[in-house]
Amino acid sequence: MQESTSLLGFLLTAFLAGFASIFMPCIYPIMPMTVSFFTKQSQGTRKATFYGLSIMFVFGIIGLVATVFGAPFLNFISTHWIPNLIFFVIFIIFGISLLGAFEIVLPHEVVNNIDRMSEKGGLVGIFFMALTLVVVSFSCTAPFVGSLLIMAAKGEVWRPLWGMLAFGLPFGIVFTSLAMFPQWLKSLPKSGGWMNEMKAVFGILEFALALKFLSNIDLTYHFNYISRNTFLVIWIIIFAAIGLYILGILRLPKDSKVKKYNIPRVVFGILFLAFAAYMVPGVSHGKELSLLSGLLPPKTIATTVADGSKLRDLPHELKGFYDYDDALAYSKEVGKPLFIDFTGYACANCRKMEENVWPKPEVLEKLKNDFVIASLYVDDKKELPKEKQYTSKYDDELKVTIGDKNMDLEIVKYNNNAQPYYVIEDSNGKLIVKQPIGYTSKEEFLKFLYEGISNYKRP
Repeated sequence: MQESTSLLGFLLTAFLAGFASIFMPCIYPIMPMTVSFFTKQSQGTRKATFYGLSIMFVFGIIGLVATVFGAPFLNFISTHWIPNLIFFVIFIIFGISLLGAFEIVLPHEVVNNIDRMSEKGGLVGIFFMALTLVVVSFSCTAPFVGSLLIMAAKGEVWRPLWGMLAFGLPFGIVFTSLAMFPQWLKSLPKSGGWMNEMKAVFGILEFALALKFLSNIDLTYHFNYISRNTFLVIWIIIFAAIGLYILGILRLPKDSKVKKYNIPRVVFGILFLAFAAYMVPGVSHGKELSLLSGLLPPKTIATTVADGSKLRDLPHELKGFYDYDDALAYSKEVGKPLFIDFTGYACANCRKMEENVWPKPEVLEKLKNDFVIASLYVDDKKELPKEKQYTSKYDDELKVTIGDKNMDLEIVKYNNNAQPYYVIEDSNGKLIVKQPIGYTSKEEFLKFLYEGISNYKRP
């Protein structure tokens, strides 16, 4: 249920991003072109519907290309420093572009060639009309499409496809409607300063998203430069700046002065300032910020020694191990079941569980007193000692990092490669709760723990 909710939230975000993209300036010239094209068509309703579906299809193809690379590739781009640094740079470039410094456009020859093909008659011509729309709108939609695909890479394999279909749905609806009812065009708002302001807001938001990718690198490679407080201070500045910009207190060089304060402007300005204020206690008092659960660096930064031989600090003053073998041996020594937490530094749902479920008194009491905890980070880039590196029986590849070893264990022993993933074993490494669980509710998680304790005590 939680995963479904998460997917629905992602699809809603993609839909809203697509809807927002329609109001970008480069989309407007295509609207009268669409109306003109379909006023000359017979069977207008059928062809207009095909036009809308073709728009979604083209966006879907973009998502499908990302999907084809599969889960290993998506896991790689989620955790390795190279793609995370590339994504950081991309978001910064997209942000600067939306602030008006330059436009991201495709070569004119590409646009012109596709446009010429759209002049052909029949359904083929309509399809290329849809392709023309996607290509011409690239200068406005690229920041959103790029951001969407990068965010999709943090979820399951098919998210890029579903996300791009959801992103294309508003385009399909609006342009199908325009094709059916040309008179609707007259009721659309004139382009002007409000569009530039909306682009600027999205541009500043891109900077906030960019920081998350730097944070991923910092966590997985143990640089420890971007602490939770540092992250929060930067976000407070960014969201306060957006609020002040919307209210007209901050202006860009090409912006006109705000002369009239309507209700939407005041409401959105106050909302952004309120969100910035919401984050302040997280810095000043270390308060838990549930709205940002999964986005912020954790309060307790896990630092791993190569042999994982020592009991380490875990969230909420828990103690545990970062090595499976050491945790299993300690489990046998103290006579407690082994709770295995397959997790990741760049895993948002892992942080949500740690921040929203683990701290509940009844959950925390069970974890602290009734289990030996093994937190196994699958994206830990610290190298194993040479003598502990090995070739996996699963994929015949050399496992050289702690994360490689932990991921290989999860795949080989439990046939799973998603995080979080929780397993309960006895002191001999045998499952005592036959169905491990992932991201879930407090009630289901507590039920899982009770079952583990009960089964461990059985003769």
